Amino acid sequence: MTDDGGFAMTGFPHAEEIGMRLTQTAEGKTRIVIPYSEKLVGDPETGVVHGGVITTLLDTGCGVAAISKTGLMGGIATLDLRIDYMRPAKPGEALTAICECYRVTRSVAFARGAAYDGDSEDPVATAAGAFMITRPKKKEGAE
Repeated sequence: MTDDGGFAMTGFPHAEEIGMRLTQTAEGKTRIVIPYSEKLVGDPETGVVHGGVITTLLDTGCGVAAISKTGLMGGIATLDLRIDYMRPAKPGEALTAICECYRVTRSVAFARGAAYDGDSEDPVATAAGAFMITRPKKKEGAE
């Protein structure tokens, strides 16, 4: 994976809204970061980020990994996604997801990832998903 300094996830309105930044990408691998923000908190008493933010981070990370593996920008849709939550995210800490597309068939890409808040050996959650590949249709008469 090469580091490109990170950039906003334009073209992904939900990702842009919650502050996701793509910090690394390579063929089939991504690293995405969401800075901690009070607007992402699910429990105001503890300051813990809402689980939906973590799901969005992992779903987007796995989807972008599939896009980087197949080269089909916009041609990927989530078919199935399993999230295993292991512990609450630490209040005040940025969340990072590292995701990998590890297999591509004619119509499905398979990806997995982990989200963490500091120590990548102590994940907040992990994900495994299947993503539908939609290839552009050939025009009539085209070969």
